Amino acid sequence: MTRVAIIGAGLMGEDHASIIARDLPGATLQVVCDMDMGRAKAVASAFGAKDASTDPEAVIARSDVDAVIVASPDFTHAPLSRVCITAGKPVLCEKPLSQSSAECLEVMQSEQATGRQFVMLGFMRRYDQSYVEMRAALTDGSLGRALMMHNFHRNVETPAADFTGAMAITNSAPHEFDIVRHVLKTEFTSVTAQQPRRSDDRVAPVVMVLETRDGQLVTIEVNNNAAYGYDVRAELVGEAGSVAMNTVAYTRTERKLASSTRYDADWRGRYHEAYVRQNRDFLRFVETGTFPAIASSSWDGYAAAMVAEAGARALASGQRQTINMMEQPAFYAGVRGVAA
Repeated sequence: MTRVAIIGAGLMGEDHASIIARDLPGATLQVVCDMDMGRAKAVASAFGAKDASTDPEAVIARSDVDAVIVASPDFTHAPLSRVCITAGKPVLCEKPLSQSSAECLEVMQSEQATGRQFVMLGFMRRYDQSYVEMRAALTDGSLGRALMMHNFHRNVETPAADFTGAMAITNSAPHEFDIVRHVLKTEFTSVTAQQPRRSDDRVAPVVMVLETRDGQLVTIEVNNNAAYGYDVRAELVGEAGSVAMNTVAYTRTERKLASSTRYDADWRGRYHEAYVRQNRDFLRFVETGTFPAIASSSWDGYAAAMVAEAGARALASGQRQTINMMEQPAFYAGVRGVAA
């Protein structure tokens, strides 16, 4: 039985605790850690954890912890991942690894120094069935050569009053950056970014156009004040056809001469199954030492940060920005295990 510690008992930490308790029979929730001990104890009690703590580094070092899920605030992700690497414990780290590409490089360097992978990054859309089928359509050749991919990501409202257009790129858009790289199996080379003007002081949508190394065009809209609900869609266009994501809706209401479907308030219902699939893959990673074939690694965290940094520059300057990524290290080019 794999003993898992969760660091961060907020919305994501609680969801991970639920998945471990209810969907992963090969795992047990050992410790829940949060800076708020009351919150840590509440989540630990709700999902049967053996213990609660406020000290993440002490939790990672515990002999009765085999693996760690980091769901604490963004600025803690890279430092805690490095602590896990030093302790020799696999870690599933929520995105972003860091909003700083330089800090991502530090994590990569720490990991490479050990000679094996420890960090699996929580870009869970790779496990969503919609994107799985899009990628398969390219792999099996039914779409022909990929030409374009259109994406939009809409939330009800910004998560904080001081949220900015740049934050839409660095905080919200990395999911799009990663899944496009994964589906198209390529890297980005440039980005432009613009915003329309709203009639109020809320953050306007950000629209990006990106070019890939293989000559494809990608559009990404991030609208954090869409008002009507949480809505993510994508369309992949090839030379021989296209494949588009269907909006997930289990029912449709017919009432008062109108037909309607309901939107979720946030991402958790839409991507629950993807999280379960991701966490099952993480558990297999811990048990077998083989890094999952479709999972995101520290390299993917670095790539997302590089694209986000260039996107923020493009928005600020109004000019096309080149994305100058380093060459992918051979360490991350294939599947590497953590088994002794």
